[in-house]
Amino acid sequence: MTPVPHALTQGIVRCHVCGLACEQVPGVRALPCPRCHAPLHPRLPDSLSQSWALLLTGLLLYLPANLLPVMYNSFAGRGSESTILGGIAGFWNAGDYIIAAIIFTASIVVPCAKFLILGGLLIAVQRRPASGQLRRSRLFRLTEHIGYWSMLDVMVVALIAALVQFPGLSTAEPRIGIVFFGAVVIFTLLAALKFDPRLLWENQNND
Repeated sequence: MTPVPHALTQGIVRCHVCGLACEQVPGVRALPCPRCHAPLHPRLPDSLSQSWALLLTGLLLYLPANLLPVMYNSFAGRGSESTILGGIAGFWNAGDYIIAAIIFTASIVVPCAKFLILGGLLIAVQRRPASGQLRRSRLFRLTEHIGYWSMLDVMVVALIAALVQFPGLSTAEPRIGIVFFGAVVIFTLLAALKFDPRLLWENQNND
């Protein structure tokens, strides 16, 4: 089978903002896209270093997000603070299995999956394996799809804090932990945005 030529070998650069395929002018750097006027780059500048920095920052913030309380609950004058895992256990013991499953998925499964997948992709790009590009491209698209669901945990806490408000009887208030978790979501999303998936195909071997 004849190898499929790369766009760069044909003098074509795809705009990473609007997706327009543009002709590359030899010797000209950062040529603007004729449609959206964004600078054209064969690859996103400093993609690996920026993705690593954002991903590691999100990973460091994930520790206080789980260790610090995310919500304060008060009922009949008795209050307590709960972490993410404590809140999941509380909802589960109270019989709210759906809410517990949603928070567990959004707070534990999704962030850990993004850390593992993005970290694995960054390592794979640096090692430049000669096969497996298609599988890794699918994994990258998976992180883009699931990444937006990470905010479910923040929205659940905000919804509970808004609904469970009975003055003198019960209250629910967000705590600092939810701020750290929101920062984790933002940094992992930025890490995925800064990662250039075209780097996965640098050493393509038709597999």
